[in-house]
Amino acid sequence: MTQLSNAQARRIALGAQGFNNPRPAGRVDRRHLRKLVEQMGVIQIDSVNVLVRSQELPLFARLGPHPRSLIWDASAAGELFEYWVHVASHAPVALHPLMRWRMDDGHGWNAVDKLEARRPGYLDEVLDRIRVDGPVMSGDLDQRVGKKGPWWDWDDGKLALEVLFHRGQVTGVRRQNDFARVYDLTENVIPAEILALPTPSPDEAHKELLVLAAHHHGVGTLDDLADYYRLKMSRSRPLMNELIEDGRLLQVEVEGWSMPAYLHPAAQRPRRISARALLSPFDPVVRYRDRAERLFGFHYRIEIYVPEPKRRYGYYVLPFLLGGELVGRIDLKADRKAGQLLVQGSYGEPGINEGYVAAELAEELRLMADWLELDGGVVVKPKGDLSKALAAAMLSFT
Repeated sequence: MTQLSNAQARRIALGAQGFNNPRPAGRVDRRHLRKLVEQMGVIQIDSVNVLVRSQELPLFARLGPHPRSLIWDASAAGELFEYWVHVASHAPVALHPLMRWRMDDGHGWNAVDKLEARRPGYLDEVLDRIRVDGPVMSGDLDQRVGKKGPWWDWDDGKLALEVLFHRGQVTGVRRQNDFARVYDLTENVIPAEILALPTPSPDEAHKELLVLAAHHHGVGTLDDLADYYRLKMSRSRPLMNELIEDGRLLQVEVEGWSMPAYLHPAAQRPRRISARALLSPFDPVVRYRDRAERLFGFHYRIEIYVPEPKRRYGYYVLPFLLGGELVGRIDLKADRKAGQLLVQGSYGEPGINEGYVAAELAEELRLMADWLELDGGVVVKPKGDLSKALAAAMLSFT
């Protein structure tokens, strides 16, 4: 059985995610996005906009400055669609057939059963309205009585739209300049040639998704692979022997990993990674926290929902990738009114060369500020053990 060091596994994983390639030197366009989507498979969507919407950050991490309409343009052209692929995510439309088992699965929401008992036929009414009147937003069907509760408190209209979305009867489309989801009939959004493709059995779809996850991860445990497309372990585990016997996955051992690992046969094995990137909390490199800790020795938790006095690092903290290592974490905020990129806190990992890391981070922050059109530049606040070196490094740009 092939044995890999953890450093080899780390380079394979980063290579699979596109970090063994230099960023484009010229204009970035839809061709670059297509390659990125082929490497990542799924771009997770998140509503937090303290810096920039999370779905934009993986593009910046891999492509550098780029037109911020890339995802919207690709969606409008029928190349990407939105669905519960990992969680709410953009994915290539070719993945649609592999998600149909999920569309046919029960939603498991008790609130839906109550809605259907209380308002029989309401889901069909909503679907008919879209069929006749065209795309709608949840506000167009606002059914709320009384004050809205905290977090995910859906009224009947929003709940109905989400059920139809889960079932694949409608598809979500994001408008370019806001986060609101617009719901339209699936046949109006997904290209006809994709809808005409045969629907695989649930087992066949799971096998394809596990192999795709291995392609995107390079190497990973069954937990890693199942998490990529949010597959149930109980359904995935019985399929692994068949995938190994067919040569679609290779079982390997990785130094320090207590579980078996699986390598994609076509995975590249870079000898060196020269990447530099600020990673979204939902970037595939770090979003499965157990994997990030196993690969990089990097304990990472997002603290958005932690009360401020209890936060260790900050509200919106991005890991900093340099070479093949995660070397720091940076709490960032875009102050759009002042036109500044605020470094609320900056922290280095043990044993780093602070001067070198700070210099590289300063360049990456300057690049990000320019991309976000924050003309007031980068402001480093004196919080965190890397802040002094980073502030000094930023002086070279003033």
